Amino acid sequence: MRANLLDSLDDFERWGDDCAYVFPRGYRRERWSYRRIAGSAYQFARELQARNIGKGEAMLLWTSNCAEWVSAFLGCALCGVIAVPIDDGASSDFARRISTQISTKLVLCSRERAPVFETMNVKTMNVARAPYVEEHFEKTGGIPTIDPLDLTSLIAKHSAKRFRPAQIEPSDPLEIVFTSGTTAEPKGVVITHSNVIGNLVPIENEIGKYLKYERLVHPIRFLNLLPLSHVFGQFLGIFLPPLLGGVVVFENTFNPTEVIATISRERVSVLVAVPRIIESLKQKIDRDLEDTDQLEDFSRRYAAAASQHFLRRWWTFRDLRRRFGWKFWAIISGGAALDRETEDFWHRLGYAVIQGYGLTETTSLISLNHPFHTNRGSIGRVLPGREIKLADDGEILVRGSGLASDYWNGHELQQVARAEDDGWFRTGDLGALDEQGNLFFKGRKKEMIVTPAGMNVYPVDLEAALRQQKEVRDCVVVGLERSGNAEPCAVLILRQPTLTTDFPGVQEIVQRANEGLADYQRMRAWFVWPDADFPRSATQKPRRSIIRDAVEAGLGGRASAGGASPLSDLLTRITGRPIPNLNPESNLENGLALSSLEQVELLSALEDRYQLDLSETTFAKAATIGDLEKLLKGKPDSISESHDLETPRRELRSASFHYPLWVLRWPITWLRLATHYLLMRPAVALLGRPRVTGRENLRESRGALLIVSNHISDVDIGLIQFALPPRFRHKLVTATAGEALEKLRSPTRSPTKDRSFLARIYDRIKWTLGVALLNLFPLPQQSGFRESFSYAGEAVDRGYSLLVFPEGKHTEDGSVAAFRSGVGLLANNLRIPVLPIRIDGLFEIKKAGKKFAAPGTIRIRIGKPTQFAPETGEEQIALSLKKVVDDLRQ
Repeated sequence: MRANLLDSLDDFERWGDDCAYVFPRGYRRERWSYRRIAGSAYQFARELQARNIGKGEAMLLWTSNCAEWVSAFLGCALCGVIAVPIDDGASSDFARRISTQISTKLVLCSRERAPVFETMNVKTMNVARAPYVEEHFEKTGGIPTIDPLDLTSLIAKHSAKRFRPAQIEPSDPLEIVFTSGTTAEPKGVVITHSNVIGNLVPIENEIGKYLKYERLVHPIRFLNLLPLSHVFGQFLGIFLPPLLGGVVVFENTFNPTEVIATISRERVSVLVAVPRIIESLKQKIDRDLEDTDQLEDFSRRYAAAASQHFLRRWWTFRDLRRRFGWKFWAIISGGAALDRETEDFWHRLGYAVIQGYGLTETTSLISLNHPFHTNRGSIGRVLPGREIKLADDGEILVRGSGLASDYWNGHELQQVARAEDDGWFRTGDLGALDEQGNLFFKGRKKEMIVTPAGMNVYPVDLEAALRQQKEVRDCVVVGLERSGNAEPCAVLILRQPTLTTDFPGVQEIVQRANEGLADYQRMRAWFVWPDADFPRSATQKPRRSIIRDAVEAGLGGRASAGGASPLSDLLTRITGRPIPNLNPESNLENGLALSSLEQVELLSALEDRYQLDLSETTFAKAATIGDLEKLLKGKPDSISESHDLETPRRELRSASFHYPLWVLRWPITWLRLATHYLLMRPAVALLGRPRVTGRENLRESRGALLIVSNHISDVDIGLIQFALPPRFRHKLVTATAGEALEKLRSPTRSPTKDRSFLARIYDRIKWTLGVALLNLFPLPQQSGFRESFSYAGEAVDRGYSLLVFPEGKHTEDGSVAAFRSGVGLLANNLRIPVLPIRIDGLFEIKKAGKKFAAPGTIRIRIGKPTQFAPETGEEQIALSLKKVVDDLRQ
């Protein structure tokens, strides 16, 4: 029987070198084994001891999902240090207030966030007892911080052997999770070791029945898109996977295209996400089917699948299964209720959809659907060890081992369950139970609408009716005050945003939804939301209070609250500087001074925020803030003629670049090696054997390098391969002008579309030989940077070094032109040493029109590998590298 969370570390050690976590780091993906996680946790516990941070004191975790987060969390548990996780997207003010309340002694956060804590004083408190006792103030000139990137090197001096520095009791606090940051004094839930174990044991017992079958598909891979700052995210990201030896994949984007790519690439078995993301994946499938004229065929198959066995559905929708990967079979939804239409959609495709219900106060889980016996529409049956009942008004009441005992509110403890309620916790949620004991979610009690007729209306029922209307992309139903009661108002985001609140079409949409509702439920007020999405919490729940205030202001004839553009926060975060006087006429490049790279980052941030796909070609034509807002609202036709965006989506897609992964695998790698030694290397020696100096600078170098060189002619690649030692030359990918390379690959792109059939075949052969024998990949100069950089990261993950020519073109006068800032972005995100190389003597031969050169005429100088600090700017890196290459002149 598990006594505390530390027993879970035995599971981490048991799985040894099996992969535990995969997560993005810049353009690369890191993979940590179970053994490394356990060892890092023991090392971090020793680091806490060295800093005199002990049992009952607190540490703040304020960073994105990563293996370092898990190691720090488990290290805190070993020492009895209370972990205080907050959302990665939380504001600096919220983090500062939490640190003041809990008297944080250490913070895990990025170095960009460290200034938030530099001027704060540490207040030492012993929180192992109840109530928490303030002992004394200690002025230190700031709270120390650790960047996750520095954690491994910081704790390397400590032993990774098994370590139990403190006696941990089941009743000891494990963490304090804050549920809200909107008030002056945020309230935290104190979760103990016994709370976690009480929820984990019944799941472990049930899993044990199926472990013999799990061996057939081992390992199960979870794509966890929930933040580790939430307890449900911790259960699926830390507590549950070690029971199975599963792999947890983290992703830093909610963009549906990227999520699907990750599911396929990492061979994910189970997606763990909030309903909003699951809905956006459904919408992505719908959009793609419509764009490729396959929607009618899909609709026919979808209707026929209603009566098919789930194995038959796998075959019926085999095209989608190839896209997601054949190992993907289940979706776990948490954080909010999944609407019935989306649940039915995925079920019809043959996927298991598992819903659960829980709160932070109940250590996440109260009820859970069995993965092999799901009851659609239900949020599951009550787990062993806890009880539920419904109050007279339908409110869900809970008690049991998973129920937290205390809130930490300001400077004192408050009981979670009031004494007069006999240990029952009032969840504030409304539900219903069927005869089999399945629980159904009806919405938040405070969101229930009481009509003037005294009838209770649940918004979730009305929203389900609205979502059945094909014109509705998303919706929220709020109650508008009416003489002490309320009436339901539909707040709509439409697929055709040309409709307005006063447009008759909106009235027709609401009337159709009302036909399936009882008379007392019917909506007689509606409002079209002006933005592309609702304001949302960290778990993607709509912020109903903000929506209600805006609707009341709008329907009352007043200006809606928050007139600032929804792009303001994103622009401020990307540029690191406040954006003043933002208005629809603000020019992205001139008025806001956004660099091309900042515009690429903005595109990625917009896709994540609104969970949609924006073509880079389309995005590049948007010149102003107003244009971007029209794109997000789906109004490209209204953008001015000077940057018209009426190009069909299919035509834009044809302009995408190709990144064939088959060139990185056997047998192409063998063919490339043979070609180099049989053809390329003899040719270089014959045409002008170069004199190479500086190879001694690579004696200590192992692993991948980012190689930068001046660019003189097309033979530069062969010369650099000739100069490099075998361990780098054999695994080298080279970036080349994307537009020129793609013209050979795609006959629909000008000018090849006008060439003869044989000429197009010849172009395709040249493309194939280039990517196969020279390992070229496209680095576009206009658009498509993100996918190119992502491919570069994947190649580096496979052990390949990357060769780029930062000038972006051949030299015209023999001098080294300015380096593009993209090389700085690569250096910052690949986190590998940068190797400068300079070629001299070739330009003079090229200028003279010679085909051959005497041996030693061409000179290649290899510099010393260098690595830049993470805080170094992209422009600064580009300037520094150019200077280094200039200084290599022989």
